[in-house]
Amino acid sequence: MSGHDHHHHDHDHSELSETELRVRALETVLTEKGYVDPKALDLLIETYEKKVGPRNGARVVAKAWADPAYRARLLKDGTPAIAEVGYAGRQGEHIVALENTRQRHNMVVCTLCSCYPWPVLGLPPVWYKSAPYRSRAVSDPRGVLADFGVSLPKDTEIRVWDSTAEIRYLVLPMRPTGTEGWSEEKLADLVTRDSMIGTGLAKNPGEVK
Repeated sequence: MSGHDHHHHDHDHSELSETELRVRALETVLTEKGYVDPKALDLLIETYEKKVGPRNGARVVAKAWADPAYRARLLKDGTPAIAEVGYAGRQGEHIVALENTRQRHNMVVCTLCSCYPWPVLGLPPVWYKSAPYRSRAVSDPRGVLADFGVSLPKDTEIRVWDSTAEIRYLVLPMRPTGTEGWSEEKLADLVTRDSMIGTGLAKNPGEVK
């Protein structure tokens, strides 16, 4: 699937893929726990997940996976490295890239408001601004990850980063195994918005048609 085809799915939900069913189940959990306003959900899914925003970040991640020199530049100083790919922030905010590894999982929250790296992730999802996410991400990050369907090995340290007006974070998720030799375009299809916030993981090769 090329990144250029715009995903115009008609709303025939008779045949939901396993992934879509998982997403639905997850949305129900997040709604019940107060992370998400159900009325906002449909709009949210359309706007945030399918449209422009997260594709920018996905391209940055894919380039970092495919190009070790770029990855080094991104981790050293995120703002100019992201600008290289063509995405520049509004004035005065820096984007810092955080690398997920087997030893450490990074997760981003903004406890004071909803600071978010707009240029690479588009609009923040509704749950990102919700009080339960903002408070629990700090006090119980593992619990929040479980609510989002993510379980990490017990020995993986979870580090929570609090965005500010000056500094926004972009999580560089771990590259899925089985993607050796993939093009950046194809790799970008594995990068989800949530994996760049740290509340999700990148998709596995089998999850992409």
